[in-house]
Amino acid sequence: MRIAAGVSLVVLGSGAVGHAVMTGLDTGIERVDPFKDMKNRPQAGHGVNFLLVGTDGRDKITPEEKREYRLGGEPCHCTDTIMLVHLSADQQRASVVSLPRDSYAELPAHQDPVTGRPHRPHPVKLNAAYAEGGPNLTVRTVENMTRVKIDHYLEVDFTSFMRTVDAMGGVEICTAKALHDQNTGLHLLPGTHRLTGGQALQYVRSRHVDGAADLGRMQRQQRFVAALIKQATGGGVLLNPVKFKEVSSTLLGSVRADKDFGSEQMLALGQAMRGFTPSSSEFASVPIGDASYPVKGIGSTVKWDDQKAAQLFESLREDRPLAPPRPGRPAGRPAAAAAPSPVAVDVPPQQVRVQVENGTRIDGLGGRVDSALRATGFDTTGTPASGAGRDVRRTVIAYDPRWDRSARTVAAALPGSELRAVAGQGRTVLVIAGSDYAKVVPVRAEDPYQGEFGVVTGDQVVCGK
Repeated sequence: MRIAAGVSLVVLGSGAVGHAVMTGLDTGIERVDPFKDMKNRPQAGHGVNFLLVGTDGRDKITPEEKREYRLGGEPCHCTDTIMLVHLSADQQRASVVSLPRDSYAELPAHQDPVTGRPHRPHPVKLNAAYAEGGPNLTVRTVENMTRVKIDHYLEVDFTSFMRTVDAMGGVEICTAKALHDQNTGLHLLPGTHRLTGGQALQYVRSRHVDGAADLGRMQRQQRFVAALIKQATGGGVLLNPVKFKEVSSTLLGSVRADKDFGSEQMLALGQAMRGFTPSSSEFASVPIGDASYPVKGIGSTVKWDDQKAAQLFESLREDRPLAPPRPGRPAGRPAAAAAPSPVAVDVPPQQVRVQVENGTRIDGLGGRVDSALRATGFDTTGTPASGAGRDVRRTVIAYDPRWDRSARTVAAALPGSELRAVAGQGRTVLVIAGSDYAKVVPVRAEDPYQGEFGVVTGDQVVCGK
């Protein structure tokens, strides 16, 4: 989640403030060699690809900050956040793709970097690649999964993130709903807030705001990156040489990068990206096929949708925008009848796992309800079952109280249904279709950014939109 600071490293170079300001900044970068002895790599495409990872390093954070921002405990020495950032060849667009840390991954054969012990290929959660083999194994694993060749590697920790946000004067964040997470101490009321470095860290770390867990957190991280870009490009940071050097030196003081990335590359980017704005950036997450894919010995993982993910990464390789242009209506053609407006909900349907049961004697009802919910965006199991009873009149939505907001999203799609709390049921919402079922009503997240797993541009999600 500290990856926002890594994105700022790329964007801050767009100031083009000259070699005088950049002199000496390279000395603050800790160098790593993530590409050592790599073979059979993907073919290079157009543009430049960065792998940005956020670790939970906290060695330089004060005891007071650890208490205030709930940063106690031992670091796991793994990657909490992984993002691919693609800068287009014409320097007019940055595409940011979040890779869930719990993604199902298969590590290639490798040697332990400390003991030299060989390891055969084996399945893991993606964030474990760093713990087993550091930056090199992380890059190899991501390249194998995406077939996107990585040109540069950047790694940011807690300290770098907090200090950089503070050096920028804070970052403005907007939220449509109250955000509360007891684990991180995050408490934000609806509205606009200027977050300090510590508060920003709470915002991007929180994963217990609702049942969306890590998937919801990724979207908040992307929203933060968009706000950071707006602050960097519109807040005077890039046009003020003193401010630029202060922010850059703060960030570079704890960043790790490959040996070929430094001030020269930042200045080159700057010359081409002077007009970079939030609208120049676009954000997406890897399409998910199964958000709770069980793996023996590992637990629940996030399984990508292979076909859709392949299409996404093909666009990166071919330097195409992830978001297609919005088609306009040809002149002289009458406008089509407007579709009914979806009902606004709190949690987007894509983040709600649903199991459907047929509680009636109506043949095929469970399948129809499952298909209709999936068409509306819900993450259904695709395997409707027969309910214990066959005389259910009113459709029932059974849910774990911890996922009550997800249940309300389902209830909005099935108006008139009965909500029934079942302690210990887990994140999957159970829909028992009754004889009163008529149709599924389209729903969308009240916060349009939070409700989209598809692509959004930075100007759509920053404050004021």
